[in-house]
Amino acid sequence: MEMSKSVSGNCNLLEKTKKCIEELGYWTWPDLLVALKHCQEMQQVATSSGILEKCLDSIVGRLAITGEVSPCASTSSPDSSGLRLSCDTRSTESLKNSFSRANWWFEDLSVLSPNLVEMLVKSMVSRKYNQVIISRFLLYYQKSKFFTASSDEKRQVLEIVIDGLYTLDPSCISCKSLFGVLRVVLNLNISKSSRNKLECMIGSQMDQATLDNLLIPSPYGTSCLYDVNLVLRFLKAFLREGGWRLSPTRMKKVASLMDLYIAEVAPDPFLRFSKFLALVVALPDSARDCWDELYHAIHVYLEVHAGLSEEEKLKICCALNYEKLSSDACVHLSQNAKFPSKSSVEALFSQQLKLKNLLQGTKNSKSDMDSPCKLNEARAKAKKGEGSEQIVLYSGRLDISGDNENLRAHLQGMQWRVIELEKLCKKMQAQMAKLMKSKTPTTHSTARSLPRLCS
Repeated sequence: MEMSKSVSGNCNLLEKTKKCIEELGYWTWPDLLVALKHCQEMQQVATSSGILEKCLDSIVGRLAITGEVSPCASTSSPDSSGLRLSCDTRSTESLKNSFSRANWWFEDLSVLSPNLVEMLVKSMVSRKYNQVIISRFLLYYQKSKFFTASSDEKRQVLEIVIDGLYTLDPSCISCKSLFGVLRVVLNLNISKSSRNKLECMIGSQMDQATLDNLLIPSPYGTSCLYDVNLVLRFLKAFLREGGWRLSPTRMKKVASLMDLYIAEVAPDPFLRFSKFLALVVALPDSARDCWDELYHAIHVYLEVHAGLSEEEKLKICCALNYEKLSSDACVHLSQNAKFPSKSSVEALFSQQLKLKNLLQGTKNSKSDMDSPCKLNEARAKAKKGEGSEQIVLYSGRLDISGDNENLRAHLQGMQWRVIELEKLCKKMQAQMAKLMKSKTPTTHSTARSLPRLCS
């Protein structure tokens, strides 16, 4: 319009416009929203002139100043609203009010386009705004936009929301919320980059997931009941993204969850051998203290998939840690016709090693307690103390002898069990002589060399 100083003198529109923009920080909240909507309508001009950036900075600055208090509350006296809120945070009602006060601006800014929301989130992160509130706003924005949006608009909104969440600290986003976004993503064809980001975020919080979260139906056109490939990608992201944060506790939580998941998908007759094996070996051996749950899942899978070859069965059974199976599981495995003969022998051998170590440990503990040195040390300690301490020592010796009686009774039962296991081993030797004479000759020598613990 050529409204420069040379044309209009002191009443110069260009100068007034610049001055007005410089005073954006003093505008009221409604005025800022009106300006932001106008910038949205003329985004290209507003961006090139710098007005949009200044308007967004003013919005974020206003939010940072007001914090959890709405503009209406910020104008009230100090004795009300903010101070009272900080004093009543212990009560449930105050917590609810705190959340509502933190979210007062969500509805006002939910009218923005996805591009402006992306710019707004970047500005908030750069100003170190509360990332928990940012994540809540993004989830609120996604839900509010989906009521009237078309498929393409939904896809665009989801990609902006996922990209925004990915820039935040993982601890600021709940695992439940991420799975909620995933359920929506499954029905839309979003970009591969955004999908990978969402899977990485979920995978990094795998220890907070539940079995229901993982039971996601397989994509259209596949025969399997559940999307096993997606869960495998979650596990891969968990092991990769977790890094130094992968404590033993987190690993054990994921292992317990995976045992439940494997048991759930094992009866699926369309689950391929390669996918089931990938689930079994996905986590390291140290993640599980006991392998009984995984053994039972493998038993179900072998029972449903009777057509597997002997080689495929052996590959699955090789993933088992026989040393971490309970005695009952070992006995069950040794009698399980669904498992290869080699696995049954390994289970028996592992069980006998456990019994041998138990017997050896009991003998060592008994010899230590009967040794004169130990008795002399106990007497020396008793002499240093008072009479009451001598009584405690005497009662302790009585308890020890009682424990020995219990151990003897327990060991007698264990010896009878060893005899039963050796009988089963002889039966297995006879079966192996017939079935595996030409295929695995080394198995016979392994079975014959099994230690006889009762001798």
